[in-house]
Amino acid sequence: MKDDHRSPFRDAYTDRKAAEGLPDTPQTRSPAYGLAFADDEFLCREELRPVRLQLELLKPEMMMNVQGIESTIVLFGGARIPDPENKGEARTQTLADLSSFYDEAREFSRLMTLRSMETGGTENVIVTGGGPGVMEAGNRGAVDAGGHSIGLNIVLPFEQAPNAYVTPDLCFNFHYFAIRKMHFLMRARAICVFPGGFGTLDELFESLTLIQTGRMERVPFLLFGKAFWEKIINWDALSDAGTISADDLDLFRFVDSAQEAIEVINTWGPTGKRGEVPGR
Repeated sequence: MKDDHRSPFRDAYTDRKAAEGLPDTPQTRSPAYGLAFADDEFLCREELRPVRLQLELLKPEMMMNVQGIESTIVLFGGARIPDPENKGEARTQTLADLSSFYDEAREFSRLMTLRSMETGGTENVIVTGGGPGVMEAGNRGAVDAGGHSIGLNIVLPFEQAPNAYVTPDLCFNFHYFAIRKMHFLMRARAICVFPGGFGTLDELFESLTLIQTGRMERVPFLLFGKAFWEKIINWDALSDAGTISADDLDLFRFVDSAQEAIEVINTWGPTGKRGEVPGR
């Protein structure tokens, strides 16, 4: 994406191209002579981590601005939850049973994307982690509605590729988990968490903590699958122990279907930031 800002100075693109045609000499072959911003080895050095962090924050932000993305609906959930058509291949019976949430994520995404398209497709755009399972279902629902959606992938030690339903111009890849998490929440107008594992739990509690402490607006926060979440986490025990406040249990709602989720979002109420943390 070339910067069309007009400046009297010679631009970086022109100089990078010119540098490719330099005479072949010992000096020009030396890594020291390469332009710093065009030197991949230099950019990957330990000392350049602050620059890489900034670049990962800037690139998706700038490209989403180009696409006009104003706000998002966040979908978190397990990569291992199968499409119901493939539930016979699930590793456990529980995963096979949870496949129903693939359909609910897909339908919720479809309904929210239809709503988004009514206002030009720039508000309430679905964003997922861009991978399989619930993430695939979310991006797929946007395609069902004829709209676009965002995928925020992360480089992992094993093979990882975006699912086929992410809008190509809104498909991003990250090295830093922390910056990826920022992009999930920077435009969030609702957060929907489906059954999942460590990654989903990490995203769930980090997002809840930001809302609990008043660092983020109290946007609609929905946990799909009440039976799953009440089995996995003893929410009342946290409140009874005093490690959270009873009021913190009102920061989220349980839902079991796409339609129920839409109704909760429609009637959520005020979304302002907390001024204090109850119980402290």
